[in-house]
Amino acid sequence: MVRVAHLERRAALIGGLEGRDLSGRDLSGMNLSKANLKGTNLTEANLKGAILKGADLTQADLPKVNAIGADLSEAVLERANLFRANLKEVKLEEADLKGADLSWADLKEANLEWATLDSAILDHAFLAFVSLKGASCTRANLTEAHIRAADLRAADLTGADLTGAHLEGSTLIGCLLLSSSLEGANLVGADLTDADLTQANLSKANLQAAGLERANLSGANLSGADLARADLTQADLTGAILTGAVLTDSLYDDSTILPPSLSPSQLASMTKV
Repeated sequence: MVRVAHLERRAALIGGLEGRDLSGRDLSGMNLSKANLKGTNLTEANLKGAILKGADLTQADLPKVNAIGADLSEAVLERANLFRANLKEVKLEEADLKGADLSWADLKEANLEWATLDSAILDHAFLAFVSLKGASCTRANLTEAHIRAADLRAADLTGADLTGAHLEGSTLIGCLLLSSSLEGANLVGADLTDADLTQANLSKANLQAAGLERANLSGANLSGADLARADLTQADLTGAILTGAVLTDSLYDDSTILPPSLSPSQLASMTKV
C-alpha cells in the first residue's frame, strides 16, 4: 500500500498524526521532522533510520519500537513510553526526555549529548558506549542500568538512583552526583576526576582503580566500598563514612582531606604520593 500512501501524503503531515494509531507501521527512513506526534501510538513500529528531528512525541507510545539509527535530535519525548525500545545508534542530542520511560531500552552507542532526562526511568537500560555529555539526568532512575564505557562528562545526575548500575570504564569527569545513590554500583576503572559526589551513597560500591582526583566526596557514604588502587589525590572526604571500606593501595597526597574516623589500619593500607 506504498506505506499507507506515503503516510497519507505525509498526512497533511506535520500536523495530522497527533493521537493516531500507527502501531506496527513501517515508517523506516521517513522524514518526519517537526511532525506533531503527541500521544501517537507507535507500538512496535519500524522507525529505523527515520528522521524525526524536532518532532513532538509528548506522551507518545513507543514500546518495542525499532528506531535503530533514527534522528531524534531536538525531539520532545516528554513522558513518552519507550519501554524495551531499540534505540541503538539513535541521535538524541538536545532531546527532551523528561519523565520518559526507557526501562529495558537498548541505547547502545546512542548520542544523548545535552539531552534532558530529568526524572526519566532507565532501569535496566543498556547504555554502553553512549554519550551523555552535558546531559541533565536529575532524579533519573538508572537502577541496574548498563552504562559501560560511556561518556558522562559534565552530566548532571543530582539525586539520580544508580543503585547497582554498571559504570565500568566510564568517563564521569566533572559529573554532578550530589545526593545520588550508587549503592552497589560497579565503577571499576571509572574516571570521576573533579566529580561532585557530596552526600552521595556509595555504600558497597566497587571503585577499584577509579580516578577520584579532586573529587568532592564530603559527607558521602562509602561504607563497605572497595577503593583499592583508587586515586584520591586532592580529593575531599570531609565527613565521609568509610566504615569497612577497602583502601588497599589507594593513592592520597597532602592535599587529600581524609575524615578523622579513618582507622589506623585503613590509613596504613593507603599509599601516600
